[in-house]
Amino acid sequence: MEPAPGPQEKFHLITRNLQEVLGEEKLMAILKERELKIYWGTATTGKPHVAYFVPMSKIADFLKAGCEVTILFADLHAYLDNMKAPWELLELRTRYYENVIKAMLESIGVPLDKLKFVRGTDYQLSKEYTLDVYRLSSVVTQHDAKKAGAEVVKQVEHPLLSGLLYPGLQALDEEYLKVDAQFGGVDQRKIFTFAEKYLPSLGYAKRIHLMNPMVPGLTGSKMSSSEEDSKIDLLDRKEDVKKKLRKAFCEPGNVENNGVLSFIKHVLFPLKSEFVVLREEKWGGNTTYTAYEALERDFAEQVVHPGDLKNSVEVALNKLLDPIREKFNSPELKKLSNAAYPKAKPLEKHTKNSEPENTVVPSLLDIRVGKVISVDRHPDADSLYVEKIDVGDPEPRTVVSGLVQFVPKEQLQDRLVVLLCNIKPKAMRGVESQGMVLCACSTGEPRQVELLEPPAGSCAGERVYVEGYEDGDPEDELKPKKKVFEKLQVDFRVSDDCVAQWKQRNFLTKLGTVSCRSLKGGTI
Repeated sequence: MEPAPGPQEKFHLITRNLQEVLGEEKLMAILKERELKIYWGTATTGKPHVAYFVPMSKIADFLKAGCEVTILFADLHAYLDNMKAPWELLELRTRYYENVIKAMLESIGVPLDKLKFVRGTDYQLSKEYTLDVYRLSSVVTQHDAKKAGAEVVKQVEHPLLSGLLYPGLQALDEEYLKVDAQFGGVDQRKIFTFAEKYLPSLGYAKRIHLMNPMVPGLTGSKMSSSEEDSKIDLLDRKEDVKKKLRKAFCEPGNVENNGVLSFIKHVLFPLKSEFVVLREEKWGGNTTYTAYEALERDFAEQVVHPGDLKNSVEVALNKLLDPIREKFNSPELKKLSNAAYPKAKPLEKHTKNSEPENTVVPSLLDIRVGKVISVDRHPDADSLYVEKIDVGDPEPRTVVSGLVQFVPKEQLQDRLVVLLCNIKPKAMRGVESQGMVLCACSTGEPRQVELLEPPAGSCAGERVYVEGYEDGDPEDELKPKKKVFEKLQVDFRVSDDCVAQWKQRNFLTKLGTVSCRSLKGGTI
């Protein structure tokens, strides 16, 4: 039997791979006296994906350190966050989360009997908790509540009051779960500092806060439930895992915003203490790494090829997913999955001997943020540019645009643009164009054209969607005969605030609205 770890070893286990710890001295003081009580909460909104293995891996560390760990299924938070989970689906989604999180923990060898599982509505509707919500609302400013939720609560043009309550409830959870510390992603930092500021005003102790880094998704941005290409679902088939990893951003030698490397660092290495790169003998054979830093160095020096790295992650990931898939193959859990996340009902009305009516929705379009890597004049057409644009695919796309008379070449170079990615490739004066740059156009003469601009801080490959159509899957390739884009484009407009819209619903990324500079009321 292994000896129990001492306070210093416990501190190392609890804090390794974290980005930030608020309250290190208090943490060490508690570990010298007793075991740490900690909780991790998850709002029961979109389907959990493989990035959830990152907090699961840390929960395994907490248990190794002897911590008393509570997992909170924050069902009420899910409803308050701009109704990401409709009230009628709340119970079903919470049950889905309970089953899938437990399956994930079992797949990495975490004993469930050492964990405590709690639902938010088990205590958040009590008289005492409700009274504390009112007490807190009497001292918290609107500014602080909005600021605290800025990176967690869904940001919309006309925010609901419920989103302002969200940070306060999360702060109160620390007191009502009777913990010493809360664990979450670094995107929770503003809520954590909000809790440190306001809990003492109610007479409650300030807690310790432990923060994981945000793991990049497969496109290089944050892995998100609402960004289909950025994440691998826990129930994805093996062929889907292969397809998504093949498209993942993993540039040779580039270790920045590399979701494949980050998954190895934050999930696979902590679980196994090693990682095996699988290669054919003619390319050097398999290599076992016992330190992540050595793998990152070899990748940076291009000793390890992206293709080998992806193939190796695919094998390791499927080993983690196999028991989860098997568990959810039961009729009961299949039924629960379909009920908790029902497929959107099609809008079409079929009539005999006619094409379907009203079948076209914006989620069919694969629109992404792109970064212009190079711009050249078309060799055979003075009015056309030939651009190389990074949209998160393994290779940049070649795009031909008729922008010569509207946008100077130097203004296009290195610029972030909005690109329609699933139109059928088309030869334009001898050069195949693999996408279409979306622009705002004036309605009067002389004709003016401005590029649509994603929010500041966006990354190449991030999904652009229309508000209310976040969850649909885009077509792999639009069929020209169906004229999907043309039917939707009829209702594309620029608002009086210069925001791109479809039927008065904003074009969005996870960072905010897509806009142009000045063409109010224009078309797109």
